Amino acid sequence: MLNWNEIIKYTNHGNPTPPRKVEKTDAEWKELLTPEEYHVTRQKGTERAHSSDMCSLFEPGIYACKCCKTPLFDANEKFESGTGWPSFTQPLELDRVAYHKDTSFGMIRVEALCNICDAHLGHIFPDGPAPSGLRYCVNALSLEKVSE
Repeated sequence: MLNWNEIIKYTNHGNPTPPRKVEKTDAEWKELLTPEEYHVTRQKGTERAHSSDMCSLFEPGIYACKCCKTPLFDANEKFESGTGWPSFTQPLELDRVAYHKDTSFGMIRVEALCNICDAHLGHIFPDGPAPSGLRYCVNALSLEKVSE
């Protein structure tokens, strides 16, 4: 189980090796995604809080990257954070999410990206529930539910 110290280690010293890489041109991504999905995933945008019904869905299943369809999170790790974005305590597999230092907007945060296609997912914070204490705060537009 990942913890905050391990997240910081990955952020500062390199991420787990992904099982594969998916690379496309901007034009190819724009063909596959809606303008809003493209803005969030490829341009590091953020959707408006409480703009998706995904926050209140707590059914069993797997959430995959909207861009490359790689399974990223299990619904069993999803929780109600009250932030207005879907929140998870752990990724499905260690090598699925990459971590980068984000100093935008005068803040220092840890950005979470799909480790397969580099899609911006959201940010990770050390204020989640036990036992990991992690909160992956993810844009719903960067995910799709792929199984029940």
